[in-house]
Amino acid sequence: MSLDTVVEDIREEAHARAEEIRAEGESRADEIESAAEEDAEATLEEAEREVDREIDQLREQRLSSAKLEAKQKRLEARRDVLGEVREQVEEELASLDGNTREELTRALLEAAGTEFDAGDDVSVYGREDDRELIESILEDDAFDGYEYAGERDCLGGVVVESDQSRVRVNNTFDSVLEDVWEDNLQAISNRLFEQ
Repeated sequence: MSLDTVVEDIREEAHARAEEIRAEGESRADEIESAAEEDAEATLEEAEREVDREIDQLREQRLSSAKLEAKQKRLEARRDVLGEVREQVEEELASLDGNTREELTRALLEAAGTEFDAGDDVSVYGREDDRELIESILEDDAFDGYEYAGERDCLGGVVVESDQSRVRVNNTFDSVLEDVWEDNLQAISNRLFEQ
């Protein structure tokens, strides 16, 4: 065999081997590229899912926040309306006059009187505008030992006290209204805001 033939065989073998390495390299490059594309797609899909989750979470947070804000505004509006109703009731109580005012004042004074012993010196306080009314009621024999003692800042009614009994009874329109209001607030609210 000649040297040229050996060189040619080596050259062909080297060329075949180079071709084989190149084919393997291309195949490996295709595999790497394919794997990289799959990884990139998976990363992109995960990123899109994460973005969708964040969008959903943000949407839920904003919706929840908007619902809470709306609820707070409804509650504030209800409180305002209840406050206005309460003020109207107070104005109506303060403006009661004539027989109605006398009957209520007398009833509150009689109810307070059950707390005191016979013979006690009883001091009666009331609204400044009701002084004459209270003094005229106290002229009744049923209120012997009772005396008008001064004014109280209230819508009407009486505050009655005695040093001997160490008792003070607040039977003002304000205190009665407070009790009635607290006891019936839910019913008042339900009636005003029927749904």
